[in-house]
Amino acid sequence: MRLVFCGTPQFAVPTLEALIAAGHEIELVVSQPDRPVGRKQVLTSPPVKVKALVHGLEITQPDKIKNNVEFRGRLEEISPDAIVVVAYGRIIPAWMLDLPRLGCINLHGSMLPKYRGAAPIQWAVAMGESVTGNTTMLLEEGLDTGPILLQQQIEIRPEQTAVDLFEEMAVLGAPLMVETLAGLADGSLKPRPQDHAKATLARILEREDGRMDFAAYTATELWNRWRGFQPWPGAFTFLDGKKLIVHRLRPVTEPRPNLKASEFLGELVVEDQRLFAGCARETALELMEIQPEGRNRMTVAEFLRGNPIASGTRLG
Repeated sequence: MRLVFCGTPQFAVPTLEALIAAGHEIELVVSQPDRPVGRKQVLTSPPVKVKALVHGLEITQPDKIKNNVEFRGRLEEISPDAIVVVAYGRIIPAWMLDLPRLGCINLHGSMLPKYRGAAPIQWAVAMGESVTGNTTMLLEEGLDTGPILLQQQIEIRPEQTAVDLFEEMAVLGAPLMVETLAGLADGSLKPRPQDHAKATLARILEREDGRMDFAAYTATELWNRWRGFQPWPGAFTFLDGKKLIVHRLRPVTEPRPNLKASEFLGELVVEDQRLFAGCARETALELMEIQPEGRNRMTVAEFLRGNPIASGTRLG
């Protein structure tokens, strides 16, 4: 099958490799432009570009695609059977949706119609879901509203972060796309419409999503949000007016008599070089690794040895 592949981050790489291994002709790989990365702002190629170059594939990185005459002309020249889109990061314009005979096929990291949008994997973890999945779908002009082709359910294990789940779902989604293309090619796979009444939105993450609100969320809810918001925006609060990043934490499950008062919200209790913070509904988190503003990451025990904190000190 003649394909154009659109993708940018590591999540898309296993699907590109699977399509190559399945014998599809990848006529063009489309990825976002190289971007500055890290403190030194080193210009870095996206993972999909790197992998495409390894395989000797033609690649293009247009800044814009909607009204890009040169890009449109190249795709029309290729006349692909399908355009495969995996975490490309741009809205696919109408002319591109209409171009391939089998349509634009997207791999989306949720069990649609649940978690439509830019951050489905992060929000599934942050909301404490125990299962999620991958969906292949036909793209249309609406946000993840197109007909479903195939789905696979994937367990979210209790300790998994979004980073862990990204890697697992990327690998599992690759053969699902191969199976989808085979079903479309032989006519055995029929698209089915989504139930739009059951749709939920997984909006793009913002820095403020990482702010820990001890009055609004229970310890388990804050822990889930920390798991979901890895590697960014993570979890942070403020101690004595300075930002405090929380790198590792866990809900308190063992009985602790000092952590039961409802007025304890956001207040700290220090016990045996351990640090606990009160949360909604009389729950508590143990803070285990932290990073005070302007300092390196450290264990709580290391921090407390040089920074005595009185129980009753409030975070936030």
